[in-house]
Amino acid sequence: MALQMCHVMPFLATTQPEKARAFYCDVLGMRLEEDSPFALVVKAANASVRIQKVQAFTPSPFTALGWHVDDIETAARQLQSKGVTFEHFEGMNQNDLGIWASPGGAQVCWFKDPDGNLLSLTQFA
Repeated sequence: MALQMCHVMPFLATTQPEKARAFYCDVLGMRLEEDSPFALVVKAANASVRIQKVQAFTPSPFTALGWHVDDIETAARQLQSKGVTFEHFEGMNQNDLGIWASPGGAQVCWFKDPDGNLLSLTQFA
């Protein structure tokens, strides 16, 4: 079996499954596939994301999950209209939405889920 031919399944963690379910399904628009005592599973266009229900964890300070979008400004404004707040990082030249233009031409912005997992949108050059 060649793993490069298998679908990737990212994992996140939540201590607040009800808030995570509302955020990923209602705010981000992902489809709920499973809500078990152990995890939420939500479906994106090309992957299922397993959000493990845990008692405690510390979110990583770097991006845990991201989406490639065709129009970052439109996507960011849509999320902002649903209450998403974008992160601003010291030393990075970001616009009012928090969009940063990378040296390679990609544009990126970051936001957090209810548990503090850092998520991103990227529009490639």
